[in-house]
Amino acid sequence: MPATPPRRLHLNAFLMNAGHHDAAWRHPATTPERVTDLQYFQELARTAERGLLDSVFLADGLALWGNVRYNALGGFEPLTLLSALATATERIGLIATVSTTFNEPFLTARAFASLDHLSGGRAGWNIVTSGTVDEARNFGRDEHLEHGLRYDRAREFVDVAVALWDSWDDDAIVLDRERGIYADTAKVRPIDHRGTHFAVRGPLNVPRSPQGRPLLVQAGSSEDGKEFAARYAEAVFTAQQTLADAQTFYKDLKSRTARYGRAADEVKILPGICPVIGSTEAEARALEQELTDLQVPEYGLAQLSGMLGTDVTGLPLDGPLPELPDERDINGNRSRFTLVAELARREGLTLRQLIARLGGGRGHRVVAGTAEQIADQLQEWFTQGAADGFNIMPPYFPGGLDHFVDQVVPLLQARGLFRTEYTGRTLREHYGLPRPAARAARPASAVPAGEPV
Repeated sequence: MPATPPRRLHLNAFLMNAGHHDAAWRHPATTPERVTDLQYFQELARTAERGLLDSVFLADGLALWGNVRYNALGGFEPLTLLSALATATERIGLIATVSTTFNEPFLTARAFASLDHLSGGRAGWNIVTSGTVDEARNFGRDEHLEHGLRYDRAREFVDVAVALWDSWDDDAIVLDRERGIYADTAKVRPIDHRGTHFAVRGPLNVPRSPQGRPLLVQAGSSEDGKEFAARYAEAVFTAQQTLADAQTFYKDLKSRTARYGRAADEVKILPGICPVIGSTEAEARALEQELTDLQVPEYGLAQLSGMLGTDVTGLPLDGPLPELPDERDINGNRSRFTLVAELARREGLTLRQLIARLGGGRGHRVVAGTAEQIADQLQEWFTQGAADGFNIMPPYFPGGLDHFVDQVVPLLQARGLFRTEYTGRTLREHYGLPRPAARAARPASAVPAGEPV
């Protein structure tokens, strides 16, 4: 009987303008003037590929996040940028965020099938439901859709997208010049979906792509989010502050997959981590403090207000958090609300201390130390049932990513925890996931609620 291959870390580079720290753009090691420079992002993607990372990831929102007076905000639409990055890289996966709340399944399925073809099978979709009223107001709504309704729409959206990707069989293109037959139309099928939120006839106007469908990624950790992830997600980006919380989330989510006919290892869980790396721990902590000292309090308070659904902008910086609403009353990102509220309560943080703690990761864990200490932290979470890998969020670019690739990755490789070469060409192969076969033709609306897509 062949030996089971050793478990390996999955590492994703989360690219974000000048860096993940909200004061990164003020640091002399960054180049915020390049956030709309294609070459800048090509250089970052090539660095991540040099480190043999599984993928790069671009977040997105459908409004201008935060106060642009105080941060380098705005930038490229992610699918557009990743199409350009596909031509500058060869192996690394390309994951884009696209909302199911303010898009349509046909256009989204078409765009991702196109990216998968253009990249030779490296596309991934980070599925989000959009979380702010500012986004709603850019699409003709005065208020945001209710949390549960957003997830209901998201489930139907993904079902339709999957049906569209499966509307072409792998061998549908015949290319018979003699008989004048390009495609076998029996293998290109309408999906005839008519549901609560969408009516889509199909078929898709893009042939089946190299991966069959993009890698499906999800990032919500509320009850609705975890149930959605258990049914659909193949990778989950999540945020936990402690090993115990991460272990609880990991066990909980993996335990939910069976009721959707899925194995636990079909879902890879990647907590976010913001590594502040120095040649000594003291140097790393000095850099962390340097970035904290560059923060603009008005920006941090506004961000915190959005996370908590409570206006804290006029409160004393050295005072405590005010009384907060219950999680069930939050119509935005519920899991992030709970994480931030519990962090503040657990450690008795003032508003000033809290915005400093959130500056580097917006609720994701920030670890300052040497490359060895960072590698130790990743190894502990990976081996102690808290993570299958990590969403790496450098506090500043390009140096923070360079240091991770050049200093931390070799340590993980030496410990047998990370690949020393790419063995596959597609994103699914990087994540150790099979290429799904095209599902037999039937309306997406006919898929039973508990059946995997």
